Amino acid sequence: MRRLALVTALVLAACRKDDAPAHLERARTAQFQQKPDVAIAEYKLALDLIERDSSPQANLYRARALRGAADLYAFQLNDPRRAIEVYRELITVCPEAPETLEGRLHLAGLLWHQFRDLRGAIAEYTSALARNPPQSAELSFTVAKLYFELQDYEQCELEAGKVSQKFETSAWVDDALYLRGQALAMMDGRKPEAQRVFLDLLDRFPDSELRSHALVELGRLKADAGEPEQAIELWVSALKTHPTPAAVQQQISLVRGRLRATTPRTVGDATAAFDWDKYPVYERHEDAQQPATPKVVPRTSAEAVGGTPEEAELEAKMPVENALPPKDPPGAAPQ
Repeated sequence: MRRLALVTALVLAACRKDDAPAHLERARTAQFQQKPDVAIAEYKLALDLIERDSSPQANLYRARALRGAADLYAFQLNDPRRAIEVYRELITVCPEAPETLEGRLHLAGLLWHQFRDLRGAIAEYTSALARNPPQSAELSFTVAKLYFELQDYEQCELEAGKVSQKFETSAWVDDALYLRGQALAMMDGRKPEAQRVFLDLLDRFPDSELRSHALVELGRLKADAGEPEQAIELWVSALKTHPTPAAVQQQISLVRGRLRATTPRTVGDATAAFDWDKYPVYERHEDAQQPATPKVVPRTSAEAVGGTPEEAELEAKMPVENALPPKDPPGAAPQ
């Protein structure tokens, strides 16, 4: 009798375990049929059946059920908070399952775009990178981009540099170089390094879609460094392929206007340097305020040749015909 009961329990347990994949299959079918509520119910039934089962097979079913339910909450039921809870449960109970890697990436995306939790997203992407996934180059670039959004330009520059060093043949290297140049340009005293990075991008990836953007950024650095002519040349080169040429043309016009406003028309022209009539900006106008001329107090002839005040006073009292002749200056020959 006891043996029969044991056999019955084992059979029931086997049936319950076998029911888990059946529920998973029904959940996937309902999901395909756009019936997310039915699919969620099936995933929950599968999880209930294997709740206390820690076998490798049960862990496999558990990971699939949690991942499926979390994806439904995230993408069909529009419940990101519940999705985050289920993704985190997946990561906790099934850290090594294949489904967990993609679950981490979906979790990171929700934290980033739905809740603006950039540091939380960085933590999840970094944990995913520790598994050395095939998309490591893209994930590394994404981490660098998140640091840029955080305005942590120093860490962004470091992470972007890792992409170009560690994944030299990756399609993300030109993106990483461009992002690194942007980060360097935002830091005090590192604009020359930014110029070198943008030049490296232009040299190594002449066909990159980012080429015109790099030319624009390099032109801005040149303009900031007091080299407007070189900046204009770079912007003109970017016009042909830039997605918003009107914005680039506006920048060119702005700098050209500044040059016209600050540069005299005849700089370097020796023949016109003193052509005042041609360029009235340099003429002296009659209504221009002139410096006051100091008033000259008339002196007597005695004072003019060094006479004493007494002699000057005496001269002033004498009739004009009896005025004293001026004294000879020192060293002059007698008359």
